[in-house]
Amino acid sequence: MKKQKGVMVYRKRLHFITAIMTLVVGLLLARALDLHIFSKDFLQEEGAARHLRTVSLNAHRGMITDRHGEPLAVSTPVDSVWINPREFKVEQARWPELARILEISRRDITNAISGKENKEFVYIKRRVDPDIAARVKKLKMAGVYLQREYRRYYPAGEVAGHVIGFNNIDDYGQEGLELAFNDWLAGKKGSKKVIKDRLGHIVEDVEHILSPEPGKDLTLSIDRRIQYLTYRELKAAVQAHGARSGAAVVLDARTSEVLAMVNQPSFNPNNRTGLHGTLYRNRAATDVFEPGSTIKPFTVAAALKSGRHTESSIINTSPGFYKLGDQVVKDVRDYGQIDLSTVIQKSSNVGASLLALSLQPGEFWETFALLGFGAPTGGGFPGESYGLLRDYASWSPFEQATMSFGYGLSVTPLQLAHAYTTLANDGRLRPVSFLKMSRQQADAQASDPVFSLSTIHSVRQMMQGVVTAAGTGKRARIAGYRVAGKTGTVKKSSAEGGYTEDKYLAVFAGMVPASNPRLVMVVMVDEPSRGEYYGGRVAAPVFSRVMSGALRLLDIPPDDLDNMVDLSAPGGSA
Repeated sequence: MKKQKGVMVYRKRLHFITAIMTLVVGLLLARALDLHIFSKDFLQEEGAARHLRTVSLNAHRGMITDRHGEPLAVSTPVDSVWINPREFKVEQARWPELARILEISRRDITNAISGKENKEFVYIKRRVDPDIAARVKKLKMAGVYLQREYRRYYPAGEVAGHVIGFNNIDDYGQEGLELAFNDWLAGKKGSKKVIKDRLGHIVEDVEHILSPEPGKDLTLSIDRRIQYLTYRELKAAVQAHGARSGAAVVLDARTSEVLAMVNQPSFNPNNRTGLHGTLYRNRAATDVFEPGSTIKPFTVAAALKSGRHTESSIINTSPGFYKLGDQVVKDVRDYGQIDLSTVIQKSSNVGASLLALSLQPGEFWETFALLGFGAPTGGGFPGESYGLLRDYASWSPFEQATMSFGYGLSVTPLQLAHAYTTLANDGRLRPVSFLKMSRQQADAQASDPVFSLSTIHSVRQMMQGVVTAAGTGKRARIAGYRVAGKTGTVKKSSAEGGYTEDKYLAVFAGMVPASNPRLVMVVMVDEPSRGEYYGGRVAAPVFSRVMSGALRLLDIPPDDLDNMVDLSAPGGSA
């Protein structure tokens, strides 16, 4: 009886356990059915919300090239290191290891994430070298990630630093043409959806939302060969004469394209560590100065334009000075009665003053205004100065006189070169361009003629006398070519008022070949301090060496085959 009763209890327990197991299995099957069929969409959405992320895709910035396609600014792909502070905290013991690889201190890491513990994205170091990025990746530290970015590289370095400029850490133009054409060069970021694992690593690309749009390439008017030649010669002159600074501009005489623009001192945009803002300034476009005697060809041209004077007009400069009330205009010596050509060749202040004073103030001012003085050149360079051309209503006779030989107005080297293109071409002013353009494009933007062709040819012929043995700019001569130019030796103004007696600007402006000019150049050397300071001795040789090389590079034929001898003999002063 007891045995039968025990069997019954055992069977009841077995049935109970079987029922429980059946119930559990049934519940599991029901749950599985719910998860895989009824709640599938909901669960997938919830999973995606936790692991599906939208990430940005950086765009490639456009390349900058010279007129021949040589690269001046390119973007190379690099990685930046960033962290998720909440995930990164668990790796505190390994922070020094990461710091050593990134060549920073542990304190730098602490400072970077201080107060940002609730954020998911904090940069630790931007744009690291590829070998460093590879070492960071091998660490496999929680919360440490790499993001693809682009770093700007400038192949010409400091040779073109002031023209090209540079970008900031976020690849936005900060100086020069990088800033001026930032909207053109900058690409548009894209985005995509990805699935990340629990460590934040991307394990799968889900969907491309928006493809990144690369920036557009930019072809400049700059000729890298002439840029380098100009940089080399200006730097050598500034060093040789112990000058404070210098600037030089080379323009295409027919289109006003900028073929070269350099400054000293310069800077390397690839390595800006420890540099200060004054070195970034493009003096050729932003710094103004009184042009001195380099303005005299325009004074003579204005006199011819008025019809009151001709090439054969005689100006009496005796006794070597001219009084205007209590003030006096002086020449270095008494040139006596001279023609207009001699006014330019000998750089007579008295002769230029008498020509200017024979014109109405408004008439004289209008010519200078039409030459672009006191106005932008049209190139759109960031921070470009407009110079200064005061309204003629405020001029005294003495101020009108000094204006004729380059005092009382201010220009930039770029402005002065721009004005000289009117004498080198057909008398019309074309906007300066930093972009490569055709002759037809330039002509379409040209102004009405400032001077007639007869006036231009006359003045250009007079300017050739400056670089003869009897002129002030004989060191600007180039074997086999006729040169038309003008020297300038300018006293610098003093902070206390008036002009200094020991600080000068040495300037030369000219064009070649004079019979049919193709190139215009202005050279300015600020405060040469080793004895020589005349424009004809300091700036003119720079013009000669640069133009000699540029003419060969551009394969421009000689226009003075009778003069093929070495013209490097010393001479010249004013």
